[in-house]
Amino acid sequence: MVDFICSDPLGITVVTSKVLLPSDLLIIKNYVKNLKNIDSSQVNTPCLPQFKSYLKIIGISYYPHRNMQNHLSSQDVELVIKQNQIFNNITLISKPKVIKVSPKSDMTIIWVNIWDSQSGVKAKDLINRCFNVGRYIVTIRAANANPGILQCKNCWRWGHSTFSCRIQGSKCVKCNGPHKLKNHCKFSWCCKANEKTNPLRLKTKKGKSYLHLFKCSNCRDEHQADFTT
Repeated sequence: MVDFICSDPLGITVVTSKVLLPSDLLIIKNYVKNLKNIDSSQVNTPCLPQFKSYLKIIGISYYPHRNMQNHLSSQDVELVIKQNQIFNNITLISKPKVIKVSPKSDMTIIWVNIWDSQSGVKAKDLINRCFNVGRYIVTIRAANANPGILQCKNCWRWGHSTFSCRIQGSKCVKCNGPHKLKNHCKFSWCCKANEKTNPLRLKTKKGKSYLHLFKCSNCRDEHQADFTT
C-alpha cells in the first residue's frame, strides 16, 4: 500500500510502500530537519493523508432528560464525544447532526463524520461499539455519505421528497399556513397584531425581526420546520 506524507510549508512529499506508524513519522520528521538548506523551524509534524468516514449513533432519545423539555443538540453530542475515551484521537469533520428517527418517534439518529485513514481504521475500531450516554446505552454503526431523512420543500413534512408531495399548493416553513415563505408576514395570523392576547401581540413589520416563536409542523417544537440541530 502506498501512502503520501506532506510537510508544509516546505511542500515535501514522501512516498512509502507501507502504512506508516507514528514512530515512522517521527523518523521522517527528524530526517527532514537534518537535511542541508532546510530551516528546521519550518518543518511541521508529518501526517498521513486524511479521508472521511461516516458513522451514526443510535439508541438515544430525542429528549434524553426526564423532564422532556430540552431536546438533544449537536453541542451535547460533541461534549459526550470529547469526554468518552473510545473517541480518543478522533477528529470531527463537522458538527454532529441530530435528527428524529421519524416525526412521531421520540428516538433519534446522530450522524457523525470523522477524519480517517485511507483504510478507514478509525471507523472500523468504532463500528458496533457501545457506550453510555446518561441512562441510555447507544451503539455506533457505519453510515453512508450525506445521510439524513428526506424533507419535502413543499409541505415541509419528513419522509418524502418534494417531487412526490401529494398536497396541492404550498405550506409555509414557519407557520405551516397555506402560503409560501415569502408571504408569511402578509397572510399568517402570528404576524398580525392582536390586542386580546396576553401579552399583547404586535404586528411584525416587513423586513424586521420576528416578534414571536414558530411552531414546527413535524415535532411541534418552537422552531420552523426546516430547523436541524
